[in-house]
Amino acid sequence: MTAGSLFAQTKLLLRRYDLKARKRLGQHFLVNGQVLKTILSAAEIAPDDTIVEVGPGLGILTAKLAEQAGKVIAVELDDTLARLLKERLSQLPNLTVINEDILKLDPQTLLSATGVRSPQYKVVANLPYYITSPVLRHFLESSAKPVRMIVMVQKEVAQAIVAEPGERSVLSVIAQFYGKPSIVSYVPARSFYPAPEVDSAVLRIDVYPAPKVNVSDAKGFFQMVQAGFTARRKQMANSLAQGLKLPKAEAARLLNKAEISPQRRAETLTIEEWAKLWWTFEKLRKDGAYVHTAGTG
Repeated sequence: MTAGSLFAQTKLLLRRYDLKARKRLGQHFLVNGQVLKTILSAAEIAPDDTIVEVGPGLGILTAKLAEQAGKVIAVELDDTLARLLKERLSQLPNLTVINEDILKLDPQTLLSATGVRSPQYKVVANLPYYITSPVLRHFLESSAKPVRMIVMVQKEVAQAIVAEPGERSVLSVIAQFYGKPSIVSYVPARSFYPAPEVDSAVLRIDVYPAPKVNVSDAKGFFQMVQAGFTARRKQMANSLAQGLKLPKAEAARLLNKAEISPQRRAETLTIEEWAKLWWTFEKLRKDGAYVHTAGTG
């Protein structure tokens, strides 16, 4: 399918159903056929795969997914688009359309409710920029994690997620804790209708069977990471002191015990160093220190 034909198909569907992209929901419809093929290729769909598609929109990618996968669960927040999907794609026996907010659906419950017995599934999503981080965390931190995620995100967000130490962020630490992210391709703004103000990227995250590092409490670990990034671009002793509500001297002591220089900055730490910092903090807390600190649980 060429970019021109996909654009024409999109315009036709919008006219037929008297629809317009809803800016409030961050709707931008993909009209580049080559990008569509790139997404499908990156997903490496097998005939027995279950695909959870978030934000199926007009269902053009949805139909292609249903051709290749054993089952597709399309979760669409927009009531009108959900009705359109059910009408247009009613002939697909392996498609289930769910008109809900994905952030309010537990992945395990979603799979069970749609008759999926295997816990293994893949996520394919063209995400509105404003919910990229919440959706990624929703799946990666769930009890039923996908084995792979192929998501369309803002170019700068994709670059931040795959960043190496030196340019890391909270989101990159979370993503790389759970899986291996990589940028499949960049997608110019003109590939969408209406065109967004920024370029996008197709991001692939291959989720590990177990997290990259061992921590006793993932939630507490991420709260510590968040604390470390409280004062971004500042030294860790200052940032941790602020984030954990500790005197700077105590934050420096914690870092020194974890063999991390208090002068380091949060974006320079490796995943392994964050884990070491967590275990050091846990030991000190169990020994009676930091009882009243905020920011971790």
